[in-house]
Amino acid sequence: MTGQRLLPEGFASLEPFVAGWALPGSAARAGRRGNSTPEEREAFYSAVAGDLPRALDYLDEKGFAAFDAADERLMNMMLCLGHVALAVEQQKDAEPRHTRDRAHMHITRTPAGA
Repeated sequence: MTGQRLLPEGFASLEPFVAGWALPGSAARAGRRGNSTPEEREAFYSAVAGDLPRALDYLDEKGFAAFDAADERLMNMMLCLGHVALAVEQQKDAEPRHTRDRAHMHITRTPAGA
């Protein structure tokens, strides 16, 4: 993707997180949460959470039918943030225990493959 924008204009500061966190599919996002370190989750959360309202406004205004690849990556990143926010904001130090428990709860299907 050299030379190609990874995210929509105005979201370039989030591009370092695309490879690790803009994952398609709920199972992949849940897996990334479970396989990440507390430091990785915190770094991602700290960098991205402040842009969530602006990203959702941008995506809502554009609409799914008009999404290009950069928009899809932004949406996937924001959906991954939902997984990570639960770990960072709610589970905190209990996240390792919850990760072990989640290993027994397999995501087999989600609405529209989200």
